[in-house]
Amino acid sequence: MLSEPHYDFYQDRKVSLVLAPFSGGQAKSGVEDGPKYMMKHGLQPQLQEMGWSTKVEEPLSGQDFEKRKAEDVSDVHGNTKRPQLVGEATKLVSESVSKVLDRGEIPVTLGGDHSVAIGSVSAVFSKHPDACLLWIDAHADINTPSTTESGNLHGCPVSFVMGLDSENTPPSLKWVPHCLKPSKIAYIGLRDVDAGEKKILKENGIAAFSMYHVDRFGINKVIEMALEAINPEGTSPIMLSYDVDAIDPLFVPATGTPVRGGLTLREGLFVAERVAETGKLIALDVVECNPELASKDLHVVDTISTGCAIVRCALGETLL
Repeated sequence: MLSEPHYDFYQDRKVSLVLAPFSGGQAKSGVEDGPKYMMKHGLQPQLQEMGWSTKVEEPLSGQDFEKRKAEDVSDVHGNTKRPQLVGEATKLVSESVSKVLDRGEIPVTLGGDHSVAIGSVSAVFSKHPDACLLWIDAHADINTPSTTESGNLHGCPVSFVMGLDSENTPPSLKWVPHCLKPSKIAYIGLRDVDAGEKKILKENGIAAFSMYHVDRFGINKVIEMALEAINPEGTSPIMLSYDVDAIDPLFVPATGTPVRGGLTLREGLFVAERVAETGKLIALDVVECNPELASKDLHVVDTISTGCAIVRCALGETLL
């Protein structure tokens, strides 16, 4: 008998959608429209129909981040691009997620690029230091300011919250607490990992499951191995940070850094369903939906509907 989705930390079933329309962590435009499209797709009423009381938080409202990204070419620090922009935006996201947690509501952060997780993860682990993190992504996003080849900070959020290479951290990101231990994060879906990242993963003993592991063991076994690595007692709160590019671009074409050979749509949704089933979900990110990169309208619909489905599955939607 399978257990029904339940939420040990949110028995009142209250959720706040934290909109983070931010593209400064990478060069392409359009990803800032991801949250707007997900809201237009009906995510909020969908969650209400599932029995969740909903609120919307807009911590970046009234900011000029996109204009500044286009105009300020001087925002660099060493190898990193736009660190001032990323530092300001993610701090606002962090403050918003902290307020949501203080109200006893589950924060669902909608990106935007994956740099926004600097804010969401730092808030969650500051509030729940015993939490663990599942990072669902084609990429490890654990480059440091020293190892990043592109300089794009959406490829570095994990390194900042872990405190790696802190001596080269841009001043605008010094606020980020070093709150994540290597033993408390596991990856699922990796298939494009930089050489410097591979070294970091191995040196820190981080649980990392690539598509090879999914192919060999099956998605359910991989999820169980990941949770066993970071939550062996099964009692810790679980944060799920989900980049839609973990799913194969056949299903999710409108994303910034697609990599072939990813999770199927069902595998991708099963990850969220399986985490919901644990009852330990404490927070969720869904990021990197970029409607501007779609070559046809159907690609936008496919990508946005998948992003919304991830949220619904994580919050208890089941097939039966």
